[in-house]
Amino acid sequence: MAHATPPLHIDSHLAHLLIQEQFPEYADLPITSVEKQGHDNRTYRLGKGLLIRLPTAESYALKVPKEQALLPKLAPHLTLRIPSPIKMGVASSKYPYPFSIYAWIDGKSLNQIRLDDRQLESIAPDLALFLRELQDIKDVDGPPPGQHNWWRGDHVSVYDKDAREQIAALSTWLDASKALHLWETASETRWNKEPFWIHGDFAPGNILMHNGKVSAVIDFGGMGVGDPACDLVIAWTLLHAKARKAFIHALNLDEATWLRARAWALWKATFELCSIADKQSSAAQEHLKIVNAVLSDS
Repeated sequence: MAHATPPLHIDSHLAHLLIQEQFPEYADLPITSVEKQGHDNRTYRLGKGLLIRLPTAESYALKVPKEQALLPKLAPHLTLRIPSPIKMGVASSKYPYPFSIYAWIDGKSLNQIRLDDRQLESIAPDLALFLRELQDIKDVDGPPPGQHNWWRGDHVSVYDKDAREQIAALSTWLDASKALHLWETASETRWNKEPFWIHGDFAPGNILMHNGKVSAVIDFGGMGVGDPACDLVIAWTLLHAKARKAFIHALNLDEATWLRARAWALWKATFELCSIADKQSSAAQEHLKIVNAVLSDS
């Protein structure tokens, strides 16, 4: 995936300047960086009850007004907590994009927690319930796939050229013939129902736990309506064995959708692998593990 605009230099000092300029009522609140920053946004805690979220590039800033408008409409339909917009900042001489202030949500993202098999089996039904509730929303209009969400919810073949190139480039490290067969078979299937609401980036880094339970889902910048297959990749990126089976069973989707989900997971894992020079590194091995799991599931 190419990003045309390089990330800005964003830090807590800039966040403080923006608060002073646009929301002086919060100017006396302390600003501290969150423990683990993301790629698309920089997030800073604002006092005890708020956070400020600053997109790192123009393509990510496209998501800000969408989240501001739609999150309050989705929240009543969902058991788990989701971000609650408080204010929206505008572009200025100090920073060229809109940005958000949200209510703070306590918790730690799943990618910062080591979960054993029992814990994964425990949370799998909660993850599936969130997706079912999201998919069941019918009275809120959502945007179709596009640049605003990197085509999540579109047909997986939107990344056909990239996937084929990535598989070829990694032929030393994976079974390219088997990977290409999965990709081509999945690309022949279609979502033939009404578009479902999707999160668009339903990944461990966007799911919070608090007091031992899944408590919230964050970062809805990829949301929209379309094919739900892209939201299912967590079956391979986080879950395995009994937990994966429980997640798949709880969602009750057709085999073709799960096939496209495996293709989405294959595309993403090979994309990440191609960006890692040392294929023996622990990061590369994690992505290879995902690829092998996707290829072995049938």
